[in-house]
Amino acid sequence: MTFKNKIHQHYQQLVQDRIDVFKDMIVALTEDSKNDAKGSAGDKHETALSMMHIEQEKLNHKLKEVLAQKAILDKIDLTQTAKMIIVGSLVKANGIYLYLSAALPKIAVDGINVIALSPQSPLGNKLMGNEVGFTFEINGTRYLIESIE
Repeated sequence: MTFKNKIHQHYQQLVQDRIDVFKDMIVALTEDSKNDAKGSAGDKHETALSMMHIEQEKLNHKLKEVLAQKAILDKIDLTQTAKMIIVGSLVKANGIYLYLSAALPKIAVDGINVIALSPQSPLGNKLMGNEVGFTFEINGTRYLIESIE
């Protein structure tokens, strides 16, 4: 398995784990609201149900975000190689590995740190469409694209 495949697999697992956690939390809240509805009455009951509903909306919003990240990862074709940076490219710039996919937490694969970033981020936007050897500057830091996988 290539380094890029390991990175992709790691991010897919991370996103799937988040999806599972959010779904479990939503189910637990739904169960709690059903149980609360059986034994409560009055304003206190209404407030508790309202708070649970607000929390459930927040969790549903976060779940949608993570599902969107999963959709981006699922569309990446790991067999595709490109000379220019595209979504799914693993870029090494200034000794830093950047995975152009979705904005996700930094991970370590085989002891090497990797940052996943969105093509819409300032750095991702500068990288998109460029080739090895391209230099650019962001926030006073000069970057040199060393390799693209």
